[in-house]
Amino acid sequence: MSWWGKVVGGTFGFMLAGPLGALMGAALGNYFDGGLSAQDGRLGLGATERVQSAFFTTTFALMGYIAKSDGKVTKDEIALAERVMGQMRLNPMQRKVAIRLFDEGKREGFPVKEVLAQFRRESFRRTSLIQMLLEIVVATALADGRLHARERKILDDIASALGVNKQRLDSIMARVSGQAGFETAEASSAKLKAAYALLGVEPNASLDEIKKAYRRQMSQHHPDKLVAKGLPEEMIDIATRKTQDIKAAYDLIRQESS
Repeated sequence: MSWWGKVVGGTFGFMLAGPLGALMGAALGNYFDGGLSAQDGRLGLGATERVQSAFFTTTFALMGYIAKSDGKVTKDEIALAERVMGQMRLNPMQRKVAIRLFDEGKREGFPVKEVLAQFRRESFRRTSLIQMLLEIVVATALADGRLHARERKILDDIASALGVNKQRLDSIMARVSGQAGFETAEASSAKLKAAYALLGVEPNASLDEIKKAYRRQMSQHHPDKLVAKGLPEEMIDIATRKTQDIKAAYDLIRQESS
């Protein structure tokens, strides 16, 4: 049974406890008249379904938090959240829960430090999952085409809380921006520039360096590997789209270099 099946089956209970359990409980609201069972189905720390639930909860709450961080949630940020939900092919109930989590993240007093600390524990510091979470959050911050100073400060704080240093965060931001540019660029020169950014290499990098970067990015974003480490199965299309863009970027660079 998937993590969501256990949630709606009432066997997950407030398994996560802490702030993530509270967020999921608030998002589920009155779906369960008798409440969620806290006695059955408790999974140990690191169990796949538990990690998947933590990832889903943290992702949408953080998207709401970063979207509101500059004081106003823009149409572009809402559109990005809608696009993520669409890529995940959420059913109506999952969609309502995701929206409620997004709204919880926008609330005054959102316990971001506690949420991040718990997510880091729940994920067992799986670097690929933490990177995927950061990529989605960064994409939210960049959705309106610019990065406000407060958004940058919050991204720095989020990354630090997850054990990611500024240099690595900068690299993630460059790749996320590169993917957005690669998908939207019309001019060949702009698309090629974005392709290098997406792979995380400089335009003057050697073919060997480019190949290594390509293989590293493909390995880090491989859908099956991510799901095995705790990425919710609903997010497999997001990872698949990313690997498709990475491959297309690599193919374009090779073609231009030949």
